[in-house]
Amino acid sequence: IEAAGKKYYTVVGKPKSAELEHRHCRHPLIDRVSLVILGEHVTLEAGTGAVHTAPGHGQEDYQAGQRYGLDILAPVDDAGKFTKEAGLDYLTGVFVEDANDTVVKKLEEAGALVKSDKITHQYPHCWRCKKPIIFRSTEQWFISMEKNSLRKKSLAAIEDVQWIPPWGKNRIGGMLECRPDWCISRQRLWGVPIVALVCGSCGISHSTHALVEKAAKIFEKEGSDAWFVRPVEDFMVPDFACPSCGEKKRFGKEKDILDVWFDSGVSYAAVLETEEGIREPADLYLEGSDQHRGWFHTSLLTSIGTRGRPPYKRVLTHGFVVDGQGKKYSKSAKNYVPPEVLINKHGAEVLRLWVSSEDYRDDIRFSDEILTRLVEAYRKIRNTSRYIVANLYDFDPDRDTVADGELTEIDRFALHALNGFVSKMAKCYEEFEFHMISQALVRFCTVELSAFIFDIMKDRLYCEKKDGVLRRSAQTVLFRMGDAMVRVMAPILSFTAEELWRYLPGFKGKPGSVFLSKYPEAEKEFTDEKLGERWEKLRQVRETVTKALEIARAAKTIGNPLDAKVVIEAPGETEEFLKSFGAALPDLFIVSGVRFGAASGDHVFASEEIAGLKVAVVPAEGAKCERCWKKSETVGTSASHAGICARCASVVG
Repeated sequence: IEAAGKKYYTVVGKPKSAELEHRHCRHPLIDRVSLVILGEHVTLEAGTGAVHTAPGHGQEDYQAGQRYGLDILAPVDDAGKFTKEAGLDYLTGVFVEDANDTVVKKLEEAGALVKSDKITHQYPHCWRCKKPIIFRSTEQWFISMEKNSLRKKSLAAIEDVQWIPPWGKNRIGGMLECRPDWCISRQRLWGVPIVALVCGSCGISHSTHALVEKAAKIFEKEGSDAWFVRPVEDFMVPDFACPSCGEKKRFGKEKDILDVWFDSGVSYAAVLETEEGIREPADLYLEGSDQHRGWFHTSLLTSIGTRGRPPYKRVLTHGFVVDGQGKKYSKSAKNYVPPEVLINKHGAEVLRLWVSSEDYRDDIRFSDEILTRLVEAYRKIRNTSRYIVANLYDFDPDRDTVADGELTEIDRFALHALNGFVSKMAKCYEEFEFHMISQALVRFCTVELSAFIFDIMKDRLYCEKKDGVLRRSAQTVLFRMGDAMVRVMAPILSFTAEELWRYLPGFKGKPGSVFLSKYPEAEKEFTDEKLGERWEKLRQVRETVTKALEIARAAKTIGNPLDAKVVIEAPGETEEFLKSFGAALPDLFIVSGVRFGAASGDHVFASEEIAGLKVAVVPAEGAKCERCWKKSETVGTSASHAGICARCASVVG
């Protein structure tokens, strides 16, 4: 009213909306009247509150038109141009957007235009070409959600599926509960045709099982394009008549194609039901979170409707890739980097490690900085693998493997730790916790192996007798470690695993590729929880010793841990525990000597974890062995090997 100006109106009353319902208005350009209806979708916040209704050009208008019995008029053709049904000859053949100026002019000529202006408002656009969308009502093919209880059966079926993450079940369930009937037809010039015949008398389309079967046999040989190439007679079946009017001769082919989501929704039939050796239903469907509305959704509907069961046992959903700031990662945002650029810079394995290390259940952050951090993680895995194969150069598993009963205690602990790792990783794979696998793999290589087991094992590998039990025991464990680790990492670090597999020593029955091998099984005979607790306790003491050594090195009292001797002051129970390791204790702490007594001097470290434990560091007695680098009072006692200790002299002798 304010825009029109006072000279154009006079207030004659203020009726309620219900008083105007079912009254009529005169059309300003066509000799007809228009019915006044009420619509809850029309609000004062979005306009004047009085608007025109076009039941053939909008969902809310269509629903309102259905309630009031309005004709579903849609006078716009496939090209977006007005047809004769519009009732105005000067609009026939004119594109709807181009008709605006003409209509405004005609209203002005008729004296029916109060004011013409332009406003900015929201309007739906095509996500792909970015152009405005024209809504119009057309004849379509639908799958009913209520007939044959398709909705009810589908909602019940999602309870039998494992959804990863679990919120996927609620997401697809909510969509199924409120979704309308499924429109499966599209008006395009390409695609899979809807096999139906259009009656030449009444114009109604019909499809039967016999028609579809005959078309399927032709499609199997020639492809679905045969529908558009062959004459309609090639698809007719004997005695076919129009179920609506009885016509038997005049028929045309349906021109609509199937919704592409229907095509993808029946992919299980093409993949699982035609190939030998493949089971159905599928073990896993994997896609992005948007597919609860798409592929997961349509696959479920078609399978429930035709097979009576879900097409999958499990459904895994992942997030989308975003950049370091959380912005969508895409070409249009200009933050997209082609994979080949990253592969050339960092290698394919680092990219694979990034994929596996991210928690896919949320959006996945990616940047060059993130990838660079993973380079170091990959280097740790690769260096651990190199360490293993480098120390197996002379090891033949079929000949040199040490019997289980002859393995040293730390080697048995190493296999216990390996069992735990293998079992945990198997569970993670089964539950699709890939980010936990990559993290655990890095930790196993750095914390369990490099910083502890391998650190202690070095002396035996480098200084003990080449074919002696002590060295072969260490190599036996190294081989088992490498053989299990390569199989665990294969799904994630495929190239590294295959390379490592080639360098691991051959054995009887070794497959030609790691991908022809089986996932490792935990060796139950080496699962020993008491042994694990014993060595974890030793590891705590070792950490205290290591901190004391760091203090001594910082003070330059020692240069290398093997220059040191540690004095351990501990409560009786802890002391007895440490003494149970006997002469191996210096090797476990990587020092040249261990003594029990009062810890005193300038370099004493008191444990915060173990009450009463103190460690002092003093220079070790004796000379440095030129071979093992340990300090020993036995250096020089061998007449033929003056510069080495008694142990090394025995080995080289």
